[in-house]
This record gives sequence, structure tokens and C-alpha cells, in this order.
Amino acid sequence: MQFAILAVALVFSSLVSFADGLNGKVMCGYQGWFRTPDDGTGLGWHHYEASRKFEPGFCSIDLWPDVREIPEADRTKTAFQHPDGSLAEVYSSVKPSAIALHFKWMRDNGIDGVFLQRFATTTRDERFRKPLDTVMGLVRQSAMDTGRTWALMYDLSGLKPGQMDSLIADWKRVHAQFRLTDQSSDPAYLRHRGKPLVALWGLGFSDRAPMLEEWQKLISFLKDDAEFGGCTLMVGVPTYWRTLRRDAIEDPELHKLISQADVVSPWTVGRYNSPKGVARHATDVVAEDIAWCRERKLDYLPVSFPGFSWHNLSKGRNQSAPINAIPRLGGEFLWSQFFQYKKAGADMFYVAMFDEVDEATAIFKVRNDPPAGDSPFVSEPGVPGDQYLWLTGMAGRLLRGDFKPENESLPRREK
Repeated sequence: MQFAILAVALVFSSLVSFADGLNGKVMCGYQGWFRTPDDGTGLGWHHYEASRKFEPGFCSIDLWPDVREIPEADRTKTAFQHPDGSLAEVYSSVKPSAIALHFKWMRDNGIDGVFLQRFATTTRDERFRKPLDTVMGLVRQSAMDTGRTWALMYDLSGLKPGQMDSLIADWKRVHAQFRLTDQSSDPAYLRHRGKPLVALWGLGFSDRAPMLEEWQKLISFLKDDAEFGGCTLMVGVPTYWRTLRRDAIEDPELHKLISQADVVSPWTVGRYNSPKGVARHATDVVAEDIAWCRERKLDYLPVSFPGFSWHNLSKGRNQSAPINAIPRLGGEFLWSQFFQYKKAGADMFYVAMFDEVDEATAIFKVRNDPPAGDSPFVSEPGVPGDQYLWLTGMAGRLLRGDFKPENESLPRREK
């Protein structure tokens, strides 16, 4: 009996240690938003479809996920075919086996954990909120099972003035159901600066209504509320938040709000498209961002992404975007960001995203023999399907000083 108690205590201690602090960690965004007609949610081909169809010529993904390690019973066949004639399959994020496999890949490659995305507008509708809660429970369990860490990230996109209370109401529900801030209940939940971390993404972007007073209310609630607060706060902000230009609102009040947070994470997906562009951005923007944050005792979490393509998604919206708009270059593009950001002074990384195949930013295993036909997909023949999992794990080694490259050249994989 005493041995069993000791064993449990040791496991709990290791999880607590692993989930303590962002410094030295590489975290990924985790969408968890894929649904299939056979998964019981009633949402159809959610985040796969275009014009209510998922078939050649109608889809919203530009990368094809590799589901061959998911049990066959949990895979969903599609109308697409691989070049060898085999039916192409996908997965649903509400299937326990899928999320368990994703976290196994994280563990096997040394990736520290994820920020689970939760769109605030989606939580207003129980049809969508229930599957989100299912995914949260699976992420929570898989993180504990694999020794990974996780934190909740609310995406404010789509929230209109007067709707911020819906996010507060959702946090109260989540708080009651999952007890995220209770370390004994969820030892894998990320704690930073000694408190559970909650991320708010979408403050200060110029493409949405400025809601400074409502953002202030939300920040104060999560940090100071006697029952539901006490959190460390991370804010996802525009690339040019510091200079208040381009993608940021031109209001100095934004700086006052950001200064109340603990971690600042500028969104840079699509802001550069080559290793040379990365180097310029790191020198001209990131280094000064870090200096601004250090002066105010804030942590800085830069965003890296492996490439970008949303041809099929844009087609479904009657737009026309090229396939493979920002090439992956076999990993050179992603690695250049890790190298340059570490050189600029970053001590933590956020990779966007783990499972985002809609915009081809996913780092999980993908098929480099995707279906052929009316819907084109990004592929890199000859590049291992797990290349970006491995590189993201290498980024953790880079952060912690276990790997010290002489230049930004792509690391060599051991055979």
C-alpha cells in the first residue's frame, strides 16, 4: 500500500514539474475541430467540407492527414483516392484514439504540449460546445497519460461588442466541469509564474472592432476574480502591436492592456515567406519586441509556422489563393524561425499549428502522396511525414541548449 502511494506521488510530482513554466518549452496550437458524419456529433464534415460537400473539387483542407496509425474502426473513408487507387481516409477530433495518438507523437518527438484552441463564439451554441468539451476532456487525459502539458486558449475572433460576457460564462462552466485551476485535479495543466495559464487570442487586431473596455473587463476577471480568477494571462496580439501599425489598432491604450498580461505572443503567420524574410523580421521586430517586454517584466512567446496554403479553403469562399503560397522547403522555413528567434533572445516557442490542415500549417504526420484530382494538396515527396514533428522537438533542444548549431542550416536526422 505504501509503495502504491509513493508511486502515485512520484507520477504526480513529475507531471507537476513538467507542467511548470513556459520557459524552455516549445508549445503547439491544437485546433481539435475536425468532425466527420460518423462521429456522433451531428456536425457532418466540419472543417473538411466546402459548400456542404467533401469530395474532389469540394474541400477546405490543403494538407492530407496521415491516419494510418489510428485504429481502422476510428477512421472515416472519403470520396477521395490516393494515386495508387486506395480510398483516402480522415479522422474526427472527438475520437479518443486520434487525440491519444497525437499526444504520443508529441511525447515521442519531445514536444512539450499544446494550447487547446476554444473559439469563444462557438461556445455560445451547445451543438458546437459539447464536442469542444469532449475534445478538452480527451486532451486533458492524453496530456496526463503522456507527460505532456496543455493550456486553454480562447480565440476572440467573431466576438462582437457586448458579447464578451459569453466567454466569461463559458470559463465559469469550464471551471466547474474540469477544475482546471486545481493542480491536484489536473496536474498536467500548464502553470506559469506559479499560476494556471489562460491565453486570450485576438486583442488589438485592426480587422475587428476595438473593444478596449471589454478586453479590460476580461483581463481583470481572469486575473483578479475571487472565485474564477487567479490566472497567469497570455495575450495573442498582432505582429505590429508594439508600433501600433499595419495589423494593429492605432490606440496607445492597447499597450496598457498588454502590460497587464504576463506573456505576449504576436501572431506572425503569413507576415514573411522565406528564411531571408524571417531573418529580417527577427532583427527588425522580434529583438525590439523582446526588449520592450523585458523592460516591463513580461515574457515573450514568438510564433513559428512551417508554411502556408489555403487554396481549397479560399476556393470555397469564392476567392482565389495559390496552392503552397508559402513553401515549407522541407523544414528550412520552420527551422529558420527557431534559429533566428533563439538568436534574438527568445526562451520559449509557440508553433502554429499541430493539426491545422485547413491552412497547411500542421506539423503532425501528413501524407506526401495525397489524393489526386480536382482538389490539389500540398505535398513534399521524399520528405518524411513526421519531419515537422521531429523539427519541433529539435526546437525544444535548441531552447534548452541541448543542441547548439553553428548556423541556421537544417539539422541532420540520425538514421
